[in-house]
Amino acid sequence: MKSIIFTTILVFTSFLSACSQTTASDSEKQAAAVSEIKFEKVVHDYGAIPVGGDGNYEFVFTNEGEKPLVLSNVRSSCGCTVPKWPKEPIKKGEQASIKVKYNTNKIGTFSKSVTVYSNASNNPVVLRIKGKVVDQDQAAAAN
Repeated sequence: MKSIIFTTILVFTSFLSACSQTTASDSEKQAAAVSEIKFEKVVHDYGAIPVGGDGNYEFVFTNEGEKPLVLSNVRSSCGCTVPKWPKEPIKKGEQASIKVKYNTNKIGTFSKSVTVYSNASNNPVVLRIKGKVVDQDQAAAAN
């Protein structure tokens, strides 16, 4: 009787383990069909920028994956940096950009981050902006 129960349990567990396995080709297909976001650069240095100067910059990226890339959220580290991003899916091989506007009304050095959340395999990606806001006299002397 014990051998029958043991054999039944052994056959049942073998059946369950066989059902849960996927073939190598299935997992390869799943791995190949993902999105991947690739930025031209992830850090932008404004250098010395005058008070009230142009604090705009565009981070250009490409979808290098197989699936459409969807940006679900883009967050800045503070309210002085405002990002704008495409809401529609970016197809394989297409380029798009994230526009970042830094408020240059406050004198001093800055280093801010913008975090990009998406369905990409390399999620999230952190972008950085940095520089120094100077008064008009210092900006003229720097140039």
